[in-house]
Amino acid sequence: MTKPRIAIIFTGGTISMSVDPRVGAAIPSLSSEQIMSLVTNIDRYAHIESINFSELPGPHMVPKLMFQLRNLVLETLSREEIDGIIVTHGTDTLEETAYLLDLTINSPKPIVVAGAMRNSSELGYDGPSNLAAAVCTAISPQSRCKGVLVVMNNEVNAASEVTKTNTLSLDTFKSLEFGPLGIVDNDQVIYHRNMVSRQFIETDEVNDQVDLIKCVAGMDDRFLKFSVDSGAKGIILEAMGRGNIPPAMIPGVEYAIKNNVAVVMISRCPTGRVLDTYGYEGAGRHLRNIGVILGGSLPGQKARIKLMLALTVSADLLALRELIESDQYR
Repeated sequence: MTKPRIAIIFTGGTISMSVDPRVGAAIPSLSSEQIMSLVTNIDRYAHIESINFSELPGPHMVPKLMFQLRNLVLETLSREEIDGIIVTHGTDTLEETAYLLDLTINSPKPIVVAGAMRNSSELGYDGPSNLAAAVCTAISPQSRCKGVLVVMNNEVNAASEVTKTNTLSLDTFKSLEFGPLGIVDNDQVIYHRNMVSRQFIETDEVNDQVDLIKCVAGMDDRFLKFSVDSGAKGIILEAMGRGNIPPAMIPGVEYAIKNNVAVVMISRCPTGRVLDTYGYEGAGRHLRNIGVILGGSLPGQKARIKLMLALTVSADLLALRELIESDQYR
């Protein structure tokens, strides 16, 4: 039986780090060959091809680099002999890169993103086990047509649902609303549920002029106006509860919309979608009536990625509303 061929694209992150005694802290140091040498017996399951993209810590990954990575993934997927892709990534921005890939790649071949919470100098370095689980996921026929998957700690999550929930725990990546799609058990991926729907945004670029503003009690409109005056093309408004903001922020929202800057509202709550349930000043119905777009149940960092991509399709606020709300408010 022919073994599947899996391409692993290395971008950096904790999975590639060890402690440098000169600085007394972890820095990128391991090559792709060194990392793969720690993943024992993987050659029994697949032919592995290593591709080096970067050696970046998670916070150094920016949207334009994410899109370059997306282009490399597409190019690699187009090769007939490649059966699946794994991307290693720093965990701080892993969910954002994974979601960008999920929104912009429409391929039946499995795409898996994985990383590590502990560097190679620490006891319990989880990089090799996460990579092994990612390979088991990528070679499974059951992983086809599921979009981009995030595999950490033997759990398989959808890129559109998963988020980093803890600064330290090995099981930090969780789908808080619905739970994981499946698990990796005894070198085999087992799926418990499917994605109901996925969204695809057809674009060849990303517009990174999008800011994220979090609402807190008593906040005014200074940050909103500064964002518009600084050239932002979109603003993610991380509102309270079901989608409500302090009244003093409203002039800033109106200022943004008047200047054709898209304002997408999501909630600062970790689960649940925003909705125009309330009708008082600054509440969801009021904001929607003045042109605010509802961002569903996405966290702020993912809503920002989505708006960055949507803005390359159209700058028209009504068209953006249709595109962004289409998969959450049918």
